[in-house]
Amino acid sequence: MPVKRSPVTIQDVAKAAGVSVSTVSRVLNERADVASDTREHILSIIDDLGYTSNLAARSMRSHKKNLIGLVVPDIGFPYSIEIMKGINQAVAESSFDLLLYTTGQIRKVGTITREQHYVSLLNNSLTDGVIIVASAAAEFITDAPIIAVDPHLINPNYTSVQGTNYQGALEAMDYLLGLGHRRIAFICGRPEIGSAVRRLKGYRDALFHAGVELDEDLIVPGDFSTETGYERALHLLAMADPPTAIFASNDQTAIGVFQAADELGLSIPGDLSVIGFDNITEAKYFDLTTIDQGLSQMGYVATQMLIKLISNDPLDVQVYKMPTKLIERSSCQALAKKVGARRLAQ
Repeated sequence: MPVKRSPVTIQDVAKAAGVSVSTVSRVLNERADVASDTREHILSIIDDLGYTSNLAARSMRSHKKNLIGLVVPDIGFPYSIEIMKGINQAVAESSFDLLLYTTGQIRKVGTITREQHYVSLLNNSLTDGVIIVASAAAEFITDAPIIAVDPHLINPNYTSVQGTNYQGALEAMDYLLGLGHRRIAFICGRPEIGSAVRRLKGYRDALFHAGVELDEDLIVPGDFSTETGYERALHLLAMADPPTAIFASNDQTAIGVFQAADELGLSIPGDLSVIGFDNITEAKYFDLTTIDQGLSQMGYVATQMLIKLISNDPLDVQVYKMPTKLIERSSCQALAKKVGARRLAQ
């Protein structure tokens, strides 16, 4: 049975170095009132003992931590997982390590305050820079670089990587309109998030450009969750004149639409066409037509940009726009085929 080793304490370091605890503390806090030979001796003891309670201590000689911080709202959310895949790949290709903080729930109240606290904590003592996923704060007070992936605000006061949400929504709508659909419903995302606002605008503008009259009853509120997608789909499909297609603001919402259709005995795409947004891993299991906004690639690019900022290398752009593309699967069908099938059944 392995022997459990007690963690090394600052007292252990002081004893091994033959100095006081306060002297070790001054070295850890990079105080100038410690002789250089004493500092080097204490740092050597820290390395030998493996004292790691202060991550900054391991890089005092170079003043570089080789550590990137990541603040993400919910590590269990498929959207977050896709972004983290790209971040993980970029970190694996670099000399940096990764330190993760999470708010624990993507809709938790007080997110802005938590984000600002985490960034201050990480960049002031632990990390060389921070990546923030779906940031809600407009600005951060920090001396070290930060970069956001898919920020809530359209124009935050920091470097970011964003999807082309408006163009992606236009492409989704043009696809459905090209299939002959005119009663197309839209289940919105969270209204305080810039990407959700852009997708709704794309929906509205696509109908306008196609000369299709907008029916406000076909636009229903949502929050990017499967549960709400299910509830909103039940509402839409119970209308006297239900939609022939539903554009869901993200794939998880679209999965909720699938659940509602199954409960009502409706076939997708035979009775209802469905299109999502994001192209998360689960989308292919539902054979869901969707808009891919390159979430993993967004995380990868953001990490590369942050490493450049840490190295004081210039960036080509302060806002990197990740292009979207339509992924055709079998959840959408031309309206003419659907109508023809119904006539044959009659």
